[in-house]
Amino acid sequence: MAARYEVRHQPGKGYHFVLIATNSQVIATSEHYESHRACLNGIDSVKRNADAPIQDVTGDAGKQN
Repeated sequence: MAARYEVRHQPGKGYHFVLIATNSQVIATSEHYESHRACLNGIDSVKRNADAPIQDVTGDAGKQN
C-alpha cells in the first residue's frame, strides 16, 4: 500500500490531515483548518512543496549519534 493522506474532523477544532506511511505509521500531522476545502488545499500545498531542501537550525549539523 502506498502512503496516503487522511482528512480528519474534530468538532470544535475543524479539519486536519495526517500523512500515513506505507507501514501505517503517522509521519506528519497538519494544523487545523476551519473548512474541509481549506484542509484539502493544505494537502495540495504539501504535495507541491514537499521536494524542499533541509535546513537544520539546531546547530547539530554534521554530528553523528
